[in-house]
Amino acid sequence: MRRIFVGVFVVLFSCSGNDVNISKGPWLIPSEQVVDGGPGRDGIPALSNPEKIAASSVTYLADDNLVIGYFDGENAVAYPVLILDWHEIINDNINDTPLTITYCPLTGTGIGWNPIINGRATTFGVSGLIYNNNLIPFDRATNSNWSQQRLECVNGELINKKIETFQLVETRWDNWKTMYPNSEVVSLNTGHNRSYGTYPYGDYKTNENNLLFPLSIDDRRMHRKERVHGIINSGDANIYRFGSFSAQTSLINDVIDGEAVVVVGNLARNFIVSFYTKLDDGTTLELTAIDESNIILKDSQGNKWDIFGYAVSGPLVGKRLKRTESFIGYWFSWGVFYPDAEIHEL
Repeated sequence: MRRIFVGVFVVLFSCSGNDVNISKGPWLIPSEQVVDGGPGRDGIPALSNPEKIAASSVTYLADDNLVIGYFDGENAVAYPVLILDWHEIINDNINDTPLTITYCPLTGTGIGWNPIINGRATTFGVSGLIYNNNLIPFDRATNSNWSQQRLECVNGELINKKIETFQLVETRWDNWKTMYPNSEVVSLNTGHNRSYGTYPYGDYKTNENNLLFPLSIDDRRMHRKERVHGIINSGDANIYRFGSFSAQTSLINDVIDGEAVVVVGNLARNFIVSFYTKLDDGTTLELTAIDESNIILKDSQGNKWDIFGYAVSGPLVGKRLKRTESFIGYWFSWGVFYPDAEIHEL
């Protein structure tokens, strides 16, 4: 992928990885829209089982730095975006559970992937290919190419295979360490020499005219780089804006494809998450927002629910709300991958 460095603005086209073959098909997406980002396969090195340190030991993160957090009910791990900007993929193993964090700095999308595919564990790398400015990972078991934001294999032996995802929470570092003070955090000791304190793409995050590659659809209903929460259902996307929430945790009750959904956000703490309100036994919960560290919801049965949907107190303790298929990303990426996306305004 092209690298634009702050203060220098030099575009690198090194080919430190294997050569990229864009034309090898068939492709599930238009192959003429798949572009070579520059460094080649593995030219941007994915991390595997990176070193982690205690949250209390972290000195390299500012309060407003974004992290992408994982929690399985026991183990909490934060993956700093300032590391993901340079590596894009982290293959990890938490308590004997393999997981892959995929992050595309050009679309701002951090998505958790289950690397067990057809019963076989694999790892993912950065292919060097880009589609509509979005990352194309490849799996090392079959060398198939996947579209990160389409959540499926688009080229190779596993073409048409859908990826299973898991919930991540993107939020500020100060919010994460308050919610999960015993969290582990990926350290800067990655084995690679990178300028982790420097953002590699200049004004890309805020300049809506700064795109590195063409878009097949350019939906300008919102600022291209506005960060939004999108819920995918039946191939469509429903979009929720941070501006719909206040400095106190609040919620939006909605119905998507006939199913009741609650979208919970906090502008000051910089998070939006969403869940279905119907439990496995058919009970539909009446949820209200609360603001107690990682506890963000309560219901009329006396249960309290955390930001990952776990009931942490009440008669349903240990149960978990069904999560939506959702993640945060720049608006332009939702507009191009889900052109019929519905923007939900308060």
